[in-house]
Amino acid sequence: MPPVRFTAPTPVVAIPVRNEAERIAACLHALAGQQGARLAHAVLLLNNCTDATRDMLPALAPHLPFVVHGVERTYPAPLAHAGTARCEAMEIAASLAGPDGVILTTDADGTVAPDWLANTLAAFEEGADAVCGRALINPADAALIPMHLHEDDRMETGYGMLLDRIHDLVDPDPHDPWPRHAEHSGASIAVSVVMWRRAGGLPPLPLGEDRAFLKAVRRVDGVIRHAPDVLVTVSGRTLGRARGGMADTMARRLLRQDDLLDESLEPALTCLRRARARAALRRLRALPRMSGQWGVEMCGLAYQLDLPPAEVERMARAHFLGVAWDGLEQASPALVRVPVRRAELATHHRQARRVVRQLLARRSATRTAHRHRQPVN
Repeated sequence: MPPVRFTAPTPVVAIPVRNEAERIAACLHALAGQQGARLAHAVLLLNNCTDATRDMLPALAPHLPFVVHGVERTYPAPLAHAGTARCEAMEIAASLAGPDGVILTTDADGTVAPDWLANTLAAFEEGADAVCGRALINPADAALIPMHLHEDDRMETGYGMLLDRIHDLVDPDPHDPWPRHAEHSGASIAVSVVMWRRAGGLPPLPLGEDRAFLKAVRRVDGVIRHAPDVLVTVSGRTLGRARGGMADTMARRLLRQDDLLDESLEPALTCLRRARARAALRRLRALPRMSGQWGVEMCGLAYQLDLPPAEVERMARAHFLGVAWDGLEQASPALVRVPVRRAELATHHRQARRVVRQLLARRSATRTAHRHRQPVN
């Protein structure tokens, strides 16, 4: 039989925009300069704009290699945020892309790399349902940020990568192999229209709509690729458009650094326990139900999670692994999130590095033993 060829989907980008007259041209020109792939449409959701952003689009649009859809909205104050605008922009993009298409989203203050689209589509070709890219701060803006904040960010990001490496070594995802990153930023997310519909779209939240959407994708077992070669540069401004967003965070940290790290970070041993429990759930669901081995594995998982076996059995039978894991994770007293204090980060770094070294050594020993068991021809 001839090989099955990947048919490139129709890619449409969705961009929430609020008073970005100074940056929207650079954003659109970067999208126009893509190499190896081309966008079909760009949806710009102008959210309560009061500057000249709208007036700039008629002059820009004729020189772009994709159709520009400028959609104006005046939301009531409680809804006038990026979550609402991104949600509606992506819904319009889904309609334009069609059932076999791909929706991408970025920020109006961002400039995507020339291979942003091509590398994103390559990840879909490898089987991804959603692709997360990395957001880098513009070098000129980064130079204005005090060095101690850069160092704090480097330490926090590095710690997050160590925790993600623990997950990779204990509960590997063949569709999201190492190396990868751990960012979930609306500055660079792509999703197939099929997965967009299955996950229920993007929650129109005032903050964290990007993380909430990817959590919804995980709940329905969507394949997420954290592609290290999908890059976008964003501004490092401290006067932003979203209250509580990245700009507000930087402005706050200029005055006083946060005592606690990002809520997704936790002590290394808790992370290890979490990764082992998820791997155990995955093994359990691969077994024939009601078999003797199912009962053994189920009781073992219940012990890990400090939950009654009947409760674990009920949750483990969910249609999606993601739904099962979400329920077990929330119910388990053994997996309660423990915050990490910035003052203790160096100690947590050392513990995480030890765990990673031990896991790597164990993997190496397992592979060596496996090779020695192979028959010699």
